[in-house]
Amino acid sequence: FPNEQIWITNEIIHNPSVNQRLREMSVGFVAVEDGKKDFSVVGAGDVVILPAFGASVQEMQLLHEKDCKIVDTTCPWVSKVWSAVEKHKKKEYTSIIHGKYKHEETLATSSFAGKYLVLLNLQEAEYVANYILNGGNREEFLDKFKNAMSAGFDPEQDLERIGIANQTTMLKTETEQMGKLFERTMMKKYGTSNLNDHFQSFNTICDATQERQDAMLELVEEKLDLMIVIGGFNSSNTTHLQEIAIERQIPSYHIDSVKRIISGDEIEHKPLHQEVEVARNWLPSGSIVVGVTSGASTPDKVVEDIINKIFELKATAVAV
Repeated sequence: FPNEQIWITNEIIHNPSVNQRLREMSVGFVAVEDGKKDFSVVGAGDVVILPAFGASVQEMQLLHEKDCKIVDTTCPWVSKVWSAVEKHKKKEYTSIIHGKYKHEETLATSSFAGKYLVLLNLQEAEYVANYILNGGNREEFLDKFKNAMSAGFDPEQDLERIGIANQTTMLKTETEQMGKLFERTMMKKYGTSNLNDHFQSFNTICDATQERQDAMLELVEEKLDLMIVIGGFNSSNTTHLQEIAIERQIPSYHIDSVKRIISGDEIEHKPLHQEVEVARNWLPSGSIVVGVTSGASTPDKVVEDIINKIFELKATAVAV
């Protein structure tokens, strides 16, 4: 599209180097004002790229009405989740979505659903499962999930028939645990013979995410001195890789580029659920074993640069 104005509705992937490259190519990023995207800048005939996380039904309708040329780069696994929640909707099942309710992908997925409830983790799933079996405080429930459920959600009625879906970058093992929890819950409440009338589940874990999580679980079994986790700071699947290292009490540093490695003494990194900070004495002296992993959207070149930098720092230390 050499002559058209090109826009993208969000970061194409959660990787700063890739998104910076798009900006350098004069691709416009649709601005967000007060939590809403401002599509007023997009004109008829403009090219609009839908990112890997997809776009909501409402956004796609708006862009079609503006007569834009749409380039859809939505991940096939995200589209698979959309198909699952649409099946839930047709059969009047509530979609239980394992995800982060503010995440672009989950916002898009929920727009395809009928009734839905977004759950962040197993703890929230256990709360809902207990409510299904034993009832509870309705007002407390509605307040707890006020930002994570469909309009008019009624926990007394809308949890009688449920289907499981997920944000494709969530921790695979937790999604599976949540699915099994709700399967047991509905079986206990309605009986084994009636389970299919009250519960549906489809495998919608992204292959790239699953492969990295499986590899990470093998990697942390090794005797590691530290772990480098590479990926965008807002990358959900990268964050979950970091969680695995932390659970095994392995010192870990989440960085998004080689520039974060200041020296053998200092590294700029993002601790889990905290702001970016500088850690000192991060690279032990002597012979060490360093684990390296990266999020699904991290370019190989970024990983290569970081590995080379670590080798360079260790070689310099030996020379000195």
